[in-house]
Amino acid sequence: MFVSLNGKTEPADQPVLLASNRGYRYGDGLFETMKLDQGRILLEDLHFKRLMKGLRVMQFEIPNLFSTGKLAEEILQLAEKNKVLGKGRVRLSLFRGNGGLNEGGKDLQYLIECWPLPDETGRFNENGLLIDIYPDARKSCDMFSGLKTANFLPYSMAALYAKAHDLNDCLVLNTAGDLADTTIANLFIIRENRLITPGEDQAAVDGVMRKYLLMELRKAGYPVEERAVSIADLEGATEVFLTNAIQGIRWVRQFRDMVYQNSQTLEIYNRFIKTAVG
Repeated sequence: MFVSLNGKTEPADQPVLLASNRGYRYGDGLFETMKLDQGRILLEDLHFKRLMKGLRVMQFEIPNLFSTGKLAEEILQLAEKNKVLGKGRVRLSLFRGNGGLNEGGKDLQYLIECWPLPDETGRFNENGLLIDIYPDARKSCDMFSGLKTANFLPYSMAALYAKAHDLNDCLVLNTAGDLADTTIANLFIIRENRLITPGEDQAAVDGVMRKYLLMELRKAGYPVEERAVSIADLEGATEVFLTNAIQGIRWVRQFRDMVYQNSQTLEIYNRFIKTAVG
């Protein structure tokens, strides 16, 4: 297997970053997780729009020769080299160069990793997920909360909590005590026949699959709300599902004592995910 660092292919089993890398030292970076299918980057435009927005918000100095078209070309070249011919997973990481907190940081660096995915990735999960809430962290509702940054500590700890408690995933709260998202996904609930998802002002990550699905649902006339979602909303929901770029939709079967149905979730999967980005 190989990785690509700043456009140069390197063996994946060799060190490629310096100890002074600011992403490693300070979490001073961004990342995108993308899905490949038969040589295509699924939802490519949405991924790169989010990436460029994140670079602007974090005040990266963007070189003149840096472009999303060049990144897409390098991603597909690496996929071919790694023999990712069907479904694949790409992680694109960007860092603010090397140096201390008050020095360096002027050279944008990027690392591309690529692996094959099982053919069944993205299929509807008929068994459903078991989830709960991570109790020990709160996400701030600020200009950075919607970004996918290298500072991933609350999600990392929530994932450890989920594993220790035999859960499939954990919900993360914001500072108001409402639901933000999960360790690797955005949250949707169906309540009174309305689809509801935490807004970006509620510290939800600006998920690419979330954005795609919101656009498609609204075009199709589904009633959709982006707003604060409380634990009581979750307990009163009839259906719950999670979304991300790799898995598409994952149905949640149970939250604590609540057991959810999946008929509308399956309808949404079949209509908007299965053939388009599944």
